[in-house]
Amino acid sequence: MARPKMLKLPEVLDEIGMSRAAFYRMRARGQAPRLRKLPNGQVRVSRADLDAWWDHCEQHAA
Repeated sequence: MARPKMLKLPEVLDEIGMSRAAFYRMRARGQAPRLRKLPNGQVRVSRADLDAWWDHCEQHAA
């Protein structure tokens, strides 16, 4: 089984068209995709989590 694709935060921000500050404000409100912190301190978002977040946003926008 292949490992899930993990995206760097700048890749996520570019895809969703959001600044880092806005992303962290959404995260503080519990409205952002889940971040995973690596042992070296870097953060990643899994492709599956980001896709699920997009789906959730689309459902609530309709």
